[in-house]
Order: sequence, then C-alpha cells, then structure tokens
Amino acid sequence: MITASHLPYNRNGLKFFTVDGGLEKSEVKEVLTLASQSSAMAVSSAAIASLDLIDLYALHLRRKICAGLCSGMYDRPLEGMHIVVDAGNGSGGFFATKVLAELGADTTGSQFLEPDGMFPNHIPNPENADAMASIRKAVLDNKADLGLIFDTDVDRMSAVLPDGEEINRNALIAMMAAILAPDYPGSTIVTDSVTSDELTTFLQDELHLVHHRYMRGYKNVIDECIRLNKAGTVSPLAIETSGHGALSENYYLDDGAYLAVKLLIAATKAKKEGKQLGDLIAKLGHPAEGVEFRLKITGTDDVQAYGADVLKQFEERAAQAGIAIAKPSYEGVRLVFPNGWALLRMSLHDPNMPLNIESREKGGCQQIANQVKGLLTGFEHLDTSVIQ
Repeated sequence: MITASHLPYNRNGLKFFTVDGGLEKSEVKEVLTLASQSSAMAVSSAAIASLDLIDLYALHLRRKICAGLCSGMYDRPLEGMHIVVDAGNGSGGFFATKVLAELGADTTGSQFLEPDGMFPNHIPNPENADAMASIRKAVLDNKADLGLIFDTDVDRMSAVLPDGEEINRNALIAMMAAILAPDYPGSTIVTDSVTSDELTTFLQDELHLVHHRYMRGYKNVIDECIRLNKAGTVSPLAIETSGHGALSENYYLDDGAYLAVKLLIAATKAKKEGKQLGDLIAKLGHPAEGVEFRLKITGTDDVQAYGADVLKQFEERAAQAGIAIAKPSYEGVRLVFPNGWALLRMSLHDPNMPLNIESREKGGCQQIANQVKGLLTGFEHLDTSVIQ
C-alpha cells in the first residue's frame, strides 16, 4: 500500500502486510534491502501476477456483511439502510460504491469519494473537528441511518448516529466492545493509555469484559493484543482512541473498513428489530472535562533520558504528597484524584511530554492541573508554562 495516511501529501510511504499482519520496522528494512538488491536477482515473469486488489477486498467485505446478516450475496441485505460515507478524498471511497451500493444500501449524500492527495475539502482524519463536523452535517442533512468517516488509508474509522451523535474515541471503543462481547464473553479489550475511567466502568460493569489500558501507539496496542492471545488470554480487540482498531479475527490489522463492517452489521440488525444502534452504549458515562497539554523538552541532547528522570521524580513527589498512583501503569505516571485523573508520559515521536487530565466535575481539570504543576517545579528543561 502506498499512502500518506493523514499526513501532508508530500509524506507518502509504503506499508507491507503478510497473512500474519503488518510488518515490523526490522522486517520492512529487510524487504527494502532485498528490493535494493533485486537487480542482481533473477525474477521470473511467471511469478508476477496482476490483481485488482480493491475489487477482491470489496468482495471480501461484502461476504462478511452477508454472513453477519445471514443473507446471500444477491439478497441485497442493506436495502432500506441509508449510509453516508465521507472518504475525505482518501482511498476509502470504494466502501460506498463497491461495498454498500452493491448490497442495496442508499448512499445518497456520501461525499469526497474521489482520491485527491491534496485533500481539498478537509483533513482526512476522524480526530479532526472539521472532518467530524462534515460527516455529522451530511448525516443530518440526508437523514441517514449511519455515517462513516475514514482516514486517508482507511486504517481508522469513526461514525455518526442518525441524531448526530459522534461515535469516536471512547464511544467507538465502547461500541466495538459491545458488538464483540456476545461472541467473546469475559474477554480482554486492549486500549491505549488515555482512555477514560468511564470507559473502564462500562467495559467491566456493563459488558463484563476486562479493560487492559496499555500504551499509546497503535502497534504497541496491537502487539499487546497478540501477546495476550498467544499467552492464552482471549483478546478480540486492540484499539486506540485515535480510531485505530484491530480485531484478532481479522489478522490483527488496524483496518477501518473492517470496523465499519462490524458496525454496519449491528446497525442493520438494530433497525430491523426496531432498535437504535446507540442503545448499545446508552450506559456509557463521559467525563465532564478533558484537556491535554504538551510540555516541551528543550536544551538537552538526550530527551528520552531526561523525560525518564522527570517521570521518576514526578512519581516520587506525588507519593510524598499522598496522591494515589495507579498501578500497574504501562506508560508514564497516572495519578488518581477524587474527581478525576492525570497522566504524564513521554511522547512517542516528539521532544515533549503530553499531560492528559480528565475530571468528573466542571472546573475539576483546573484543580488537578494546579496540583500537577506544583509537582513539576524545578525541571529547567521542561516547559510547564502551557499548564493554565
């Protein structure tokens, strides 16, 4: 796959896959090394095949939908469903034309289906507020049953319900877990570290699943899901708040189209039964407030070592102050307050330390931020001025 993901058009790259899922960095380097040496290797033209992969993949997704709805391929099981797709001028437009329409769905109102690497309408990113506002408007204007939005290379997906409610971040995780729970009772859902406490309560108390809050980075989350399954712990889903979601039944690929298929099957079943898809997460709570600050690290050559020292001292200071520390924490230091929590961690790629705070009370984030800032005094290379 050649893709820029949701990055600017001049940031294209390659993704490589096998039957075991996406390749690791070391494996990609091996592929590129072999390719660079190909001039010295004899390659038979008989070993090269030309395939229309989009058509093959669309057929695969249609079969999944039909199987999920217990229908035949020519039964048009999506007739009566109105689904709006926003592809953001990325590569996801095929889902409207080659999957939904082929199965009888009304896709009126779908937008930005033609690939255009300049992304002229909005950033193809389900985390982007303008992008979500665009698909939300399309759903409401067209009175659709469901809206689906993909990022550029369709490894992420978010959705919009008929009333305009956005299904992303914690709500998307909760929805996918609710869909999977009947088939994987008591299983473990792996998420990144910044998910809300309310999500944990919903997964564990309502769905009777285990919430394994792990690290940021979709490969980290996926690799942990793979590790758990190999160790004998059933884990059907690895998913980040960003919308990267991988299912064990789908080769552990962060595949937004496959997530959309699971969501679509559930929505179609709900409509036929006179129910609402949103009923699946009706008991999901939400924090009253949430903020993120990015504290820059400057003036030091070893950013990772400096950040590690900050985290060590930060945890020690919190313990001395009598503030509860969440254990285990697979990333950074997570502090627990009566009205919420704060997580300080190292950025995966940039020279900064993200600080996430959530509160169950209005005004609570400011109270927590004030306490956290007090624990971060004296670090000369850490800019805490952004904490307001």
